[in-house]
Amino acid sequence: MNRWRRGLHRAWEWLRVGTLFDHGRELELMHRAMGFATLALVTLAPLLIVVAAADPLGRGGFASWLTDGMGLSGRSAHVITDVISPPRNVIGATSVLSGVLLAVFGVAFGGSVQNAYERIWGLAAGPWHRVWRQATWLVVLTVYLYQEVATKTTLHGGQRIALSAVSGVLFFWWGQRFLLGGQVRWRALLPGAFATVIGLAGLRAFSYLVFTPLIVTNALSYGAVGTVLVVESWLIGVGFVIYGGALFGRWFTEHHWMPSHHEDEPGARDQD
Repeated sequence: MNRWRRGLHRAWEWLRVGTLFDHGRELELMHRAMGFATLALVTLAPLLIVVAAADPLGRGGFASWLTDGMGLSGRSAHVITDVISPPRNVIGATSVLSGVLLAVFGVAFGGSVQNAYERIWGLAAGPWHRVWRQATWLVVLTVYLYQEVATKTTLHGGQRIALSAVSGVLFFWWGQRFLLGGQVRWRALLPGAFATVIGLAGLRAFSYLVFTPLIVTNALSYGAVGTVLVVESWLIGVGFVIYGGALFGRWFTEHHWMPSHHEDEPGARDQD
């Protein structure tokens, strides 16, 4: 028994899993995930609603984007559609000023993600004029989400899974590098991108098994409020996976892959 305990203790020390949990506590991972969900619902969702409504191919609007991301189908998808679907004249009712405000709020969401990445990698906050990075990241995020929905009807089975996996890894790999201003090596960021995509796949499976019946139950018991609460819970999970994946990537890089994550080559940093 003592031999087993010593073996487990040595394995724990080698893996340094305790360090990962310590970093999670320092980052206040759950608190940040809840902030991610709140900002996503308040600032990002309205912008995506307008973008989805402007889709010339008419792929079902933002409700279709949401149900696809959550892996919902059948009655639960209809419940989400009934609650989330905007009026048909959403584009005509959106003024130029409203569009600008939606974009500004969306950039604020990008700034929150950038700040979390900087905290995860122990970097100083970027100057205010790097807001263009947040805006660019927001545009690419929208394109990434759009292509995820667009492939729903054009690709099936393994083809769509492969494309989603590759595009997801590329987006989260590039997204960290871009928001961090090139201060972290590409190689160091790759494990976090893989971990994020794997985590999102697991969250999608969890959503299909748990949230699918829960949405219908909450809709019957609490109406639209119950449905929104389930969506908010899913967004908390998304935030936890995105930040947790990046945190895992740093831990894995520092302890099991590379001795240092900071750029040390002359001219390696991006100039803003």
